[in-house]
Amino acid sequence: MDVTVELDADSIIKTADRLAERTRTRFPDANLTVQADRLVVLAKRSKVRADEISRPIWWIRGLFAVLAFAVILGLAAAPLNIEANTQQRDLLDWIQIAEAAINDVVLLGAGVVFLITLEGRIKRRRTLRELHQLRSFAHVIDMHQLTKDPHRVIGAPEEAEAPIIEAELTPFELSRYLDYCSELLAIAGKVAALYVQRFDDQVVLESVTEIETLTTGLSRKIWQKMMVLFEAYPDSIVP
Repeated sequence: MDVTVELDADSIIKTADRLAERTRTRFPDANLTVQADRLVVLAKRSKVRADEISRPIWWIRGLFAVLAFAVILGLAAAPLNIEANTQQRDLLDWIQIAEAAINDVVLLGAGVVFLITLEGRIKRRRTLRELHQLRSFAHVIDMHQLTKDPHRVIGAPEEAEAPIIEAELTPFELSRYLDYCSELLAIAGKVAALYVQRFDDQVVLESVTEIETLTTGLSRKIWQKMMVLFEAYPDSIVP
């Protein structure tokens, strides 16, 4: 029995909204809260955009139908036109008529091919524009976690690399901050995947795969920091 498995856009939006609320409660003044709210907006927009992209572009399909009909009509009318003029024309005229008919059909066929690919190209451009926003979002989250150095919290300033540019966090607060960054990246990857559920395009699929690879790699860096914290404070970072 075939079972279709799809990501549910509403569930992703709810998850992003809950994470934004948790981030707002824990870090009300942090810019990370702004980014969490931004992810909610991106998730909601992805539901609308993915639905729009999955729908046919009817004006293109209408033009395609008109051109296809013109090609069929041209193919059907060409032999009739040639046959009707056979008795009045010599062989050279007959060849010229056939060549002109073939050229017309070829030009109309090229227009049909153009329209066939036009819909996919328009949808691809729209999708890649949305995916670029998610890719930028992932890099912004990475910038937020870069300044969160666990070595400063565990009392090893000689190993700390990031400068002190904001108020220090407790081990538990730092673990929550890094965990929220990791969750934001995970949700961003799922939001990107929404765009390829009902739009089969190789270029878009490669872009989504790139974003998922990016978010997974950044999350791995974050969890390395969290392991450093857990080894130093196995109890204090647990709520």
